[in-house]
Amino acid sequence: MQLAKASDDAKALFTSVVPDDPRVVVKPMFGNLGAFVNGNMFAGLFGDRIGVRVLDEAARAELAATPGAGPFGPEERPMGGYVAAPETWASEPDRLGEWVARAFDEVAALPPKAPKPPKGGAKR
Repeated sequence: MQLAKASDDAKALFTSVVPDDPRVVVKPMFGNLGAFVNGNMFAGLFGDRIGVRVLDEAARAELAATPGAGPFGPEERPMGGYVAAPETWASEPDRLGEWVARAFDEVAALPPKAPKPPKGGAKR
């Protein structure tokens, strides 16, 4: 499976629409970026597509029905619960930012994700 890499312009757009909140952590993921709150990802960058996690099914259907929106992640295995925003929204950062902020608010209400144990067990 070939993973799409994000351009510098897409990375700049992504970081510009992520909420300025001390709980937000933006970190690299497979050559792309992910935005997390309490250990849960709420937005991501896959190639030049920005995707948001939309917990509310009606809202997810609304975004998915928007022309140009679609599945988020690798074509062979899109991420469930996420929708890729239309690429044309790159020229509408306010509109894109509204959906990213909405995803942040929904995911921030989830319980914190438990950290994964270190690989390989404890060192002696």
